[in-house]
Amino acid sequence: MLRHGVALEDLAETCGVEPKTVERWINTGRVPHRRHRWAAAKLLTADEMYLWRDVLESSQARRGRANQSELVEVFPDRASVPRELWLRLLSDAQEKVDVLVFSGTFFAQTQPKIARLLTERAGRGVAIRLCFGDPSAQSVETRDREEGLGGTLAAKIRSSLTYYRTLPELDGCEVRLHATTLYASLFRYDDDILVNPHAYGEPASANPTFHFRRLDGGTMAEHYMSSFERVWSGAVPWSGAEI
Repeated sequence: MLRHGVALEDLAETCGVEPKTVERWINTGRVPHRRHRWAAAKLLTADEMYLWRDVLESSQARRGRANQSELVEVFPDRASVPRELWLRLLSDAQEKVDVLVFSGTFFAQTQPKIARLLTERAGRGVAIRLCFGDPSAQSVETRDREEGLGGTLAAKIRSSLTYYRTLPELDGCEVRLHATTLYASLFRYDDDILVNPHAYGEPASANPTFHFRRLDGGTMAEHYMSSFERVWSGAVPWSGAEI
């Protein structure tokens, strides 16, 4: 206030409070209501967390609690994720379903008639986005070698895509091929996301799977959802033709 030549009465008028209230903020360290903090910070051209350190600490604590709450369940490996959970998340989706994999063979195997299920969701207005590895990409060849698959990954991708040949024709359905280094397979259903990170030299099915649910103030679910968007933006549309 001294630096900017702001009198106590000036700050009180800006915030719409009595001067004695501003005195209590200054003398007792009392934290004002949010709208008063914002008004004061704007007038003083300072960040509210600089003016009131407790705001920063409470914000960090809330964020930490939210992040902990976002973790719904941890599975020791992807094979341990119950088939019923895959089916429930898909059938309950109301807005979007996003899938990011290399081949995703298991995705169709654990959910028979997967194309029909996705078609039904799309018919109810759910946006479907499926992103598979490009069989001709260097990243696919590298992953094949690292997992000791003997040159079969590209063939697995082509085989997996046969389940989804009709989907690109539907409104609300998109299928793309990516050439990225895939650090985690992602399966998003509205605010829920299953994250299957990849450990070097291990098949995806043997790696842990984390179930996150996005909450206000949390960051972990959004972290992976944003990752999907980055891969998706650079992926190439697939029409359903053989590749």
